[in-house]
Amino acid sequence: MLQPKAPIRILVADDFEPYRRFICSVIRQRTNLTVIAEVQDGLDAVRQAEILQPDLILLDIGLPLLNGIEAARQIAKVASTARIIFLTQESSAEVVHEAFALGAWGYVSKAQAGTDLLVAVEAVAQGGTFVSSGLSGNDRTGVE
Repeated sequence: MLQPKAPIRILVADDFEPYRRFICSVIRQRTNLTVIAEVQDGLDAVRQAEILQPDLILLDIGLPLLNGIEAARQIAKVASTARIIFLTQESSAEVVHEAFALGAWGYVSKAQAGTDLLVAVEAVAQGGTFVSSGLSGNDRTGVE
């Protein structure tokens, strides 16, 4: 008998609690995804990533105490197997490029999260990358 795959363990880092609730409700639509922690600042994101070693981190850039870009730098050192998807309002090509230079697997615009979040999570879980359409001028969706 085949063993069911373990759920993808997700850490959600966003400082706006109603938006975190929205993200978690979207994730709970899939039985293969589970939120293992929610945090509201970059320092806590790094701490929880180190302690919990999640499979995937949904990370806002505009976090208090430590912004998402710097948090990603530190997470890469303490939870190197975690795949990061930035979920943010920041849409400049420079920031998108920097996010991928840091090792991000995905970049989702908060404005498009309703349609893009689960697509991004599934693409990244399968080893691909994802960028919301209209960001950075190119489409990085798919397995690379």
